[in-house]
Amino acid sequence: MIIRRYLVKQVASTSVVVIALLTLIMMGGRLIKYFGVAAQGRLDVGILFSIVGYRLPEFLTLILPLGFFIGLMLVFGRLYVDHEMAVLNGSGLSRNQVGRLLIPLTVVFLAVQMALMIWMSPWGLRQFEALTTNQAVRTGFDLVRPKEFISSGPYTIYAGDLSEDRRNLKDVFFYQRATGPDKPDIMILAKEATRVEAANETASIVDLSEGRRYEIFPGKPKYSQAEFQSYRLRLESDQEAKFESTEVEALPIGKLWQNRGDAVVDSELGWRIFVPFSVLVALALAIALSEVSPRQGRYLKLFPALLIFASLIVALMAIKTRVSKDEMGIVAYPLILLFYGVAAALFSRKQKLAPKIKKRIQQARS
Repeated sequence: MIIRRYLVKQVASTSVVVIALLTLIMMGGRLIKYFGVAAQGRLDVGILFSIVGYRLPEFLTLILPLGFFIGLMLVFGRLYVDHEMAVLNGSGLSRNQVGRLLIPLTVVFLAVQMALMIWMSPWGLRQFEALTTNQAVRTGFDLVRPKEFISSGPYTIYAGDLSEDRRNLKDVFFYQRATGPDKPDIMILAKEATRVEAANETASIVDLSEGRRYEIFPGKPKYSQAEFQSYRLRLESDQEAKFESTEVEALPIGKLWQNRGDAVVDSELGWRIFVPFSVLVALALAIALSEVSPRQGRYLKLFPALLIFASLIVALMAIKTRVSKDEMGIVAYPLILLFYGVAAALFSRKQKLAPKIKKRIQQARS
């Protein structure tokens, strides 16, 4: 059908542009944050774009429904402003029938959203955690650059020179902040440091040679020092180098289903199963809220409608938190979607209901 192809092309192209723009904005901000972490010496610059790529599906789970809704609002608004909707109505197509022509496209977006939430986002999180866990082990001596002070969590390291394979450092300065109120700061000066390879280790192990070790107690007039010919130093993985990602969010859907009954697992399971259907609610809300007169302009109702759809996303996120705390059941997810769906149906009938309500009010007054 020509009208369907026309509408699908307009909505699909507009939605893709909006999704790309929103993704660029959100991922750009996150990339700047990672650059800041890398500038502090806590992250290898070479893995920045890998990290962003693994986090992309997670961001798209929220961006895609919002971008689809904005695309619908923009296209429907243009149809009203350019009198195309009036032509369609005159041809026997109501706005609800026009909306039904977009159901196949909506199903495609629904399928993509389900794929993102059920498979791609958890997979990306698992890869992200594996990468950042490995990066946490690689902090410290692995990130040292010649003649630069590098801070990595509680450690500060300086080396005058290092070998090409990064195993040997010359003229090493090492400083570790106190790990407790009664613990000393540790400062080590060594002529050479050599990285020791150890299997199944979650820390960096380094052999220092020909140096001195100082223990300094902050705020107290005492310290201790010791000379050494050989000293083995163990650098624990920097917990600050790890990024926030809960274990449940990275679990495959099969493991979530096997462990259902736990509040946190049920929260994540309901989130993945029901949130994709917000795409259907987006279509219903766009049909109901996009109507404008040519004089009003296509953007008049975009912001209010955007607030309404954003409130749906916020409500779903709030439900996820409540379910994880065992304060609500998983049935709250479909109930909130049903509520917004009914609200969209009422909004779409407002033109028919408004005259009747006004007439009832006038009858009641008389």
